[in-house]
Amino acid sequence: MEKVRIDKWLWAVRIFKSRTLAGDTVRGNKVRINGTVVKPSTTVTVGDRVAVVRNGFNMDYEVLKILEKRVGAPIAITAYQDHTPEEELTKYKDWFVGRKGSEFREKGAGRPTKRERREIDSFKEEDEA
Repeated sequence: MEKVRIDKWLWAVRIFKSRTLAGDTVRGNKVRINGTVVKPSTTVTVGDRVAVVRNGFNMDYEVLKILEKRVGAPIAITAYQDHTPEEELTKYKDWFVGRKGSEFREKGAGRPTKRERREIDSFKEEDEA
């Protein structure tokens, strides 16, 4: 039976950008295999369910292929099946609705003066109300 370390598999199928990031997440008890919290050295096999908490989102995957080396995205998505609930996938969109874009200040304008800061704050307070 083919096996590979969980941190290596998470990195190889492009769930994490780096193996270090994958290992840190596993060490932080944010990865479960078949419902059990695991260490980075725990091996994963075909058919295992991997639950990952990433940036506050609860992702759920089923292992379809074992990959040891990082591959391109089209090949990586064939190595797992995503069982993440729809409401978890739309959590970010729900959070973001009604939020404003980031603030912008012209290049070279420098920091706002005390007077400008007061005007900005009063404008924000009127907008929130």
